[in-house]
Amino acid sequence: MMEASPPDAAEAGSFEGYFRDPGLAAEQPLAWALGRRLDALDALRGLFNGPQALVQLRLWCFLELAGQPQARLSRDDLNRLFHTLRPEALDLALKRLRELNLLVWDATAQDHHLSPLAQQVLALLVPLGTPPATDGSEADEEMGALLAQVAGAQQLGLVNASQLKHLHAQLARLHDEFAEAIASGSEARLRLAQPRFDRALQLVDRAGQALTALIRADHLDPRLEREARAIGQEQARLLAMASQFTRALQQADRQRVTLGSTGLTTSDVRAWLQGHPALYELLGDALHTPVRPVMVSQHDLVDVAEGEFERDRPNAGEAAGLPPPAEAATGTLDVLSLPAELGGLIDLFGRWSELATEAAAAQAASGEAEDPNAPPPGTRPLAEAVLGGRFAQAAYRLQLLPLLGDAQAQTLKGLTGDLARSPWRWAPTPRHVATDDEAVALISEGHLRPDAALLATAPSPAASDATPSEAPTAS
Repeated sequence: MMEASPPDAAEAGSFEGYFRDPGLAAEQPLAWALGRRLDALDALRGLFNGPQALVQLRLWCFLELAGQPQARLSRDDLNRLFHTLRPEALDLALKRLRELNLLVWDATAQDHHLSPLAQQVLALLVPLGTPPATDGSEADEEMGALLAQVAGAQQLGLVNASQLKHLHAQLARLHDEFAEAIASGSEARLRLAQPRFDRALQLVDRAGQALTALIRADHLDPRLEREARAIGQEQARLLAMASQFTRALQQADRQRVTLGSTGLTTSDVRAWLQGHPALYELLGDALHTPVRPVMVSQHDLVDVAEGEFERDRPNAGEAAGLPPPAEAATGTLDVLSLPAELGGLIDLFGRWSELATEAAAAQAASGEAEDPNAPPPGTRPLAEAVLGGRFAQAAYRLQLLPLLGDAQAQTLKGLTGDLARSPWRWAPTPRHVATDDEAVALISEGHLRPDAALLATAPSPAASDATPSEAPTAS
């Protein structure tokens, strides 16, 4: 039995036949504009009709012809230009271009030239001849092309509402995409969207002068003025999202967990797992017993269900009394102890402080003039406080050194505050030096110097050499 044809089957051959009222087609601005470009639509339809390889051949030939500086091309010029093609393939492509009125054959001059229609189609197909970006910014090519088109049209005074409408839509899509990434709270998604967000801000900033001039200009077309103001609002929304994006990344950083004293974080583990070529190899020999499926028949399922229904269950309506009082058992409160390296570092700085005080006193007693370029007495290399033990222990001690002299950490109680209040300061350099340690091959070059307040406690030579009768007294 044949299906009944739709009521508008007779009008399906026209664009207006797809509307509920054919008269509404002319009232749509975009539909009206497309109706004035039917020749370009037919040319594009003819170019893209057929298999993919054949379409690629036609586009390549058309773009190569459009890129030639000669206004007219003879048959010999075409043969030299497309010498890599087989003759039948070249004739097939040229025949289609002539049928679409993109390439015109002049029988009098015996040469070819591009038609005005080809120039219109070329403006639409130029982006296809641009190679894709290699820095991961393929998704931003559309907005970059739209911004370049709008900025260039603004300089020439050829801006139209359709260009602004497409740019407004692209900015809105980017804003929604970045807003979803922020709302997700996923560090992986935020890191993935961050390069796109930075590139979008750069593109908007580069085209900001043209967009500002476009927004402030007086437009006779109300649609053009409306779209220009909408672009300004969308641009402001995108720029205001920069602070939200930064806060979301900082929140993700605060949620990152450090795995013990190894220095590795959950982000490092995730990145390593994502780059692993075969995750199944990590199991190794963990699965010694293969998976054994258990097949249960319908009768077994029925028996189990009947047994569950017939099983004695407590009556939910009966209220159960509270249990009798009982003495609470004696318990202990386990407090997390800090690593032993922290206490050892504090003790080391205490011994160094005594030695630095003695060295400062000895230098003061000798009466030697202090060299302003020489380090203070008692200065120690950075490696003496860091190296020792396993690599994790050395890395932990190196991470503790920034606490020295920290104003916020000095207010804390416990070993962390004691370390921050130690009269020592560290000064690393961007250079590395080799070590003889078994666990650390290279370490940052630097030194630990005692604080000036520590050296000030050393007795002066006048006070140490003076007799009791010569000591100054207060009157």
